[in-house]
Amino acid sequence: QAQLRESGGGLVQAGGSLRLSCAASGRTFSTYVMGWFRQAPGKEREFIGSVTGSGSATVYADSVKGRFTISRDAARYTTFLQMNSLKPEDTAVYYCAANNPRLGHKYDYWGQGTQVTVSS
Repeated sequence: QAQLRESGGGLVQAGGSLRLSCAASGRTFSTYVMGWFRQAPGKEREFIGSVTGSGSATVYADSVKGRFTISRDAARYTTFLQMNSLKPEDTAVYYCAANNPRLGHKYDYWGQGTQVTVSS
Protein backbone atom coordinates (compact mmCIF):
# COMPACT_ATOMS: atom_id res chain seq x y z
CA GLN A 1 0.00 0.00 0.00
CA ALA A 2 1.44 3.31 -1.07
CA GLN A 3 2.07 5.72 1.78
CA LEU A 4 3.57 9.13 2.33
CA ARG A 5 4.76 10.17 5.77
CA GLU A 6 5.89 13.64 6.75
CA SER A 7 8.29 14.39 9.56
CA GLY A 8 10.36 17.27 10.86
CA GLY A 9 7.67 19.61 12.06
CA GLY A 10 7.86 21.42 15.36
CA LEU A 11 8.03 24.76 17.14
CA VAL A 12 10.45 27.40 15.91
CA GLN A 13 10.94 31.11 16.50
CA ALA A 14 10.29 33.62 13.77
CA GLY A 15 13.31 33.89 11.52
CA GLY A 16 14.30 30.31 12.14
CA SER A 17 14.42 27.30 9.87
CA LEU A 18 12.92 23.84 9.63
CA ARG A 19 13.38 21.00 7.21
CA LEU A 20 10.43 18.74 6.54
CA SER A 21 10.79 15.30 5.03
CA CYS A 22 8.28 13.21 3.14
CA ALA A 23 9.12 9.52 3.00
CA ALA A 24 7.42 7.37 0.39
CA SER A 25 6.79 3.66 0.72
CA GLY A 26 4.75 0.93 -0.87
CA ARG A 27 5.46 2.00 -4.42
CA THR A 28 7.85 4.07 -6.43
CA PHE A 29 7.02 7.72 -6.94
CA SER A 30 10.03 8.38 -9.13
CA THR A 31 7.92 9.71 -12.00
CA TYR A 32 5.44 11.54 -9.80
CA VAL A 33 5.31 15.23 -9.13
CA MET A 34 5.68 15.71 -5.39
CA GLY A 35 3.86 18.64 -3.89
CA TRP A 36 3.75 20.38 -0.54
CA PHE A 37 0.62 21.96 0.88
CA ARG A 38 -0.34 23.53 4.15
CA GLN A 39 -3.51 24.32 6.03
CA ALA A 40 -3.81 26.80 8.85
CA PRO A 41 -6.74 26.74 11.29
CA GLY A 42 -9.84 28.21 9.71
CA LYS A 43 -8.20 28.53 6.31
CA GLU A 44 -8.29 26.56 3.10
CA ARG A 45 -5.50 24.27 2.10
CA GLU A 46 -2.76 26.19 0.31
CA PHE A 47 -0.40 24.93 -2.36
CA ILE A 48 3.19 25.72 -1.42
CA GLY A 49 5.17 24.21 -4.24
CA SER A 50 6.15 21.10 -6.13
CA VAL A 51 9.05 19.27 -7.72
CA THR A 52 9.03 17.13 -10.84
CA GLY A 53 9.93 13.45 -10.91
CA SER A 54 13.41 14.19 -12.18
CA GLY A 55 13.90 16.81 -9.51
CA SER A 56 14.96 19.30 -12.13
CA ALA A 57 12.04 21.68 -11.96
CA THR A 58 10.22 23.32 -9.08
CA VAL A 59 7.42 25.81 -8.68
CA TYR A 60 6.52 27.84 -5.60
CA ALA A 61 3.69 29.92 -4.34
CA ASP A 62 4.45 33.61 -4.09
CA SER A 63 3.97 33.45 -0.32
CA VAL A 64 7.03 31.23 0.12
CA LYS A 65 9.17 32.03 -2.92
CA GLY A 66 12.72 32.82 -1.93
CA ARG A 67 12.29 31.31 1.55
CA PHE A 68 11.29 27.70 0.91
CA THR A 69 13.09 25.11 -1.21
CA ILE A 70 11.76 21.76 -2.37
CA SER A 71 14.09 18.93 -3.33
CA ARG A 72 14.11 15.18 -3.60
CA ASP A 73 16.87 12.68 -3.06
CA ALA A 74 18.60 10.69 -5.77
CA ALA A 75 16.67 7.54 -5.01
CA ARG A 76 13.47 9.62 -5.05
CA TYR A 77 11.98 7.99 -2.03
CA THR A 78 12.15 11.17 0.06
CA THR A 79 11.11 14.70 -0.70
CA PHE A 80 12.23 17.66 1.36
CA LEU A 81 10.86 21.07 2.18
CA GLN A 82 13.53 23.42 3.51
CA MET A 83 11.91 26.39 5.19
CA ASN A 84 13.98 29.45 6.05
CA SER A 85 13.11 32.88 7.43
CA LEU A 86 9.95 31.46 8.95
CA LYS A 87 7.13 33.81 9.89
CA PRO A 88 4.24 33.35 12.32
CA GLU A 89 1.89 33.21 9.33
CA ASP A 90 3.69 30.05 8.20
CA THR A 91 2.10 28.23 11.12
CA ALA A 92 0.04 25.37 9.71
CA VAL A 93 -0.18 21.63 9.21
CA TYR A 94 2.08 20.75 6.29
CA TYR A 95 1.26 17.93 3.91
CA CYS A 96 3.13 16.26 1.11
CA ALA A 97 1.29 14.72 -1.80
CA ALA A 98 2.01 12.86 -5.02
CA ASN A 99 0.63 13.50 -8.49
CA ASN A 100 0.94 11.21 -11.49
CA PRO A 101 1.35 13.70 -14.32
CA ARG A 102 0.17 11.14 -16.85
CA LEU A 103 -3.26 11.19 -15.23
CA GLY A 104 -3.70 14.93 -14.89
CA HIS A 105 -3.13 17.39 -12.07
CA LYS A 106 -4.87 15.66 -9.19
CA TYR A 107 -2.82 14.66 -6.18
CA ASP A 108 -3.85 11.10 -5.41
CA TYR A 109 -1.63 10.29 -2.45
CA TRP A 110 -1.39 12.34 0.74
CA GLY A 111 0.54 12.14 3.95
CA GLN A 112 -1.00 12.59 7.37
CA GLY A 113 0.58 16.01 7.90
CA THR A 114 3.06 17.50 10.33
CA GLN A 115 2.49 20.56 12.49
CA VAL A 116 4.71 23.60 12.10
CA THR A 117 4.34 26.38 14.64
CA VAL A 118 6.26 29.63 14.32
CA SER A 119 6.30 31.83 17.40
CA SER A 120 6.74 35.60 17.21
